[in-house]
Amino acid sequence: MVTKRIALVTGASSGIGRDIARNLSRRGFRVILSARRENRLLELKEELVNAEIITADLTKQEECFRLYEEVKDKNICILVNCAGFGALGEFAETDLDNELDMIDLNVKSVHILTKLFLKGFKEKDKGFILNVSSSAGLMPSGPYMSAYYATKAYITSLTTSIAHELKEQGSRVYVGALCPGPVDTEFNEVAGVNFGVKSISSEYCADYAVKKMFERKTIIVPSLSMKAGVVAQRFVPRSVMSKITSEIQKKKLD
Repeated sequence: MVTKRIALVTGASSGIGRDIARNLSRRGFRVILSARRENRLLELKEELVNAEIITADLTKQEECFRLYEEVKDKNICILVNCAGFGALGEFAETDLDNELDMIDLNVKSVHILTKLFLKGFKEKDKGFILNVSSSAGLMPSGPYMSAYYATKAYITSLTTSIAHELKEQGSRVYVGALCPGPVDTEFNEVAGVNFGVKSISSEYCADYAVKKMFERKTIIVPSLSMKAGVVAQRFVPRSVMSKITSEIQKKKLD
């Protein structure tokens, strides 16, 4: 029998998005996979039960709306906004076009899809939206990854604000943000970074994220060391945290 529980996962061609799609499929959801790389989506589709693919380049605003139009009548109950990338380097020297694409993907696509799906979820008074942010989105600044940190701060702030609105309204719709630290994915390659601390696996990150999503946790941080770091930085002056972050990022440039 075909399940009526349908999830849409963007950025599903690799890393956390791919493993969240796998997790939801194991839980009995029919998963719609979206990303730019059709060959990767086709490989994952073969692995999952009753999956569907929609290729889309979400750096383009019109593609975000096209994706929504293609799925809006499919009774989707979970949206996972996972598409995104980062870049390392001094702000004055990093490529502007690349950063504008990053803002379009990390911020605008998430903003558009969250707003469009949230309206329908609120009408039905049910549904889950998980926005993949980063521990970077919980920090005061990120020298040498300034644009990336800024995009993730936007997503974390947007998500927590929406979650508060929904709580005040007594809505049963869930909106949360996944804020992992270093994860062993292709992100590192694209951003050109080597993390100085131990990464968690994308499988662990995805499984933890889905579990906490269903537990309705608003901010999801999937490692004890990163949770400790997030708590500790609250007691450190912003200027000091910026210096610490700067030193960590500069090591990645070596």
